[in-house]
Amino acid sequence: MRFHTRKWVKPEDLNPNETLFGGKLLAWIDEEAALYGAIQLENKKVVTKFMSEINFLSSAKQGDIVEIGIEPIKFGNTSLELNCEVRNKMTHETIITVERIVLVNIGENGKPSAHGKTKVEFVKDRLNQ
Repeated sequence: MRFHTRKWVKPEDLNPNETLFGGKLLAWIDEEAALYGAIQLENKKVVTKFMSEINFLSSAKQGDIVEIGIEPIKFGNTSLELNCEVRNKMTHETIITVERIVLVNIGENGKPSAHGKTKVEFVKDRLNQ
């Protein structure tokens, strides 16, 4: 799994228990998944259709650095299925896992649109073509 983004846990990210608020973490995951999907599908119009079971395994505290890992599982006709893990950057302890995130590619008409992708592509490889 590749870890693309790091976030610093700040006071405004905490819940009353003084640990990272789960809703904030899910927002970070949703944003990271959308960015990953937009880059892979070469379309900034992607939407989250589904998130499977979310498993909180540990917590993060103020000052911790967390990193978000995204991995593609499957390319559908109009969709991209991902797997996600968030871990503590310093200890590598897993904070949360999301088994499946399904993104849908949206066309100009606002409806699901075929993306034509079948495998992971890296921007550097696209630039060399």
